[in-house]
Amino acid sequence: MSAPGTIRIVSRDSPMALAQVDRVREELAAVRPGVRTEVVPVRTTGDKWLGDLSQVDGKGAFTKEVDASLLAGEADLAVHCLKDVPADRPLPAGTVFAAFLKRDDIRDALVHPGGLTLDRLAPGTRIGTSSVRRVAQLAATHPHLRCVPMRGNANRRLRKLADGEADALLLAVSGLERIGRTDVISEVLSPEVMMPPIGAGVLALQCREGDSGLIEAVGVLGHPDTHREADAERMFLHVLQGHCNSPIAGYARVDRGGELSLSACVFTPDGKTRLNAHEWAGRLDPATLGTSVAVALLRQGAREIIDGIPH
Repeated sequence: MSAPGTIRIVSRDSPMALAQVDRVREELAAVRPGVRTEVVPVRTTGDKWLGDLSQVDGKGAFTKEVDASLLAGEADLAVHCLKDVPADRPLPAGTVFAAFLKRDDIRDALVHPGGLTLDRLAPGTRIGTSSVRRVAQLAATHPHLRCVPMRGNANRRLRKLADGEADALLLAVSGLERIGRTDVISEVLSPEVMMPPIGAGVLALQCREGDSGLIEAVGVLGHPDTHREADAERMFLHVLQGHCNSPIAGYARVDRGGELSLSACVFTPDGKTRLNAHEWAGRLDPATLGTSVAVALLRQGAREIIDGIPH
């Protein structure tokens, strides 16, 4: 089947999401110069609702409307931040991932108007974030800081910071790169200081499984190492079966020698309990590695921690 003439790309309508689509369009134009693309923006539940995501079925809050557009035939290709795509349930029936783009920075950044680093922030400093993963880790390492709930896209959070609703923010480095705002970063936090979410920095391309010409056309954008990392991380999360209030973090990494490893953690919301696991794949395939690391955490009591958190 030949590649389609025009690919309709559906995405969230936030500035960051549209910047991600632009990246896909540019990469596609470079390898498939004859293919035209057009954008189909949608407003998702997660973008419209600025309260607690668990109140609106947090899993899939940023993907349901995108999935619906794809399945209804209103678009041909969806661009997702992989971290927003639920991993404990299958993709919607009839859809597949066609490619994972080369991974961007997985780290979190501190944004402080005065340029201070995390360790120099005064007691009581208000950190704007609604991420249970970030809240738990900050509670463990910097209990003197105060997290204040803050949702919305990165541009909106930066405006809220400027309006004084918080004293500092924690945001993804990759997101700030995508909207051209790395100028606001006062410190980039290592994964050892702030473990990233599963799927951090990965853009995933999703389409209908029957569109073989499209799958072939966009498949060339896929990055093999990122694919291995994503498969390990998502299987880890699938086996763990967390919920939106579960502080879970982790990342897989392919080193320069091609060896794959996975580090992961499960926390209590107050950060006082942290379960850690790290394994090398060796001869294991990525999905088996993800399963093995999840089982290691379950043996340490991860199920009791996850099930003991209200959601």
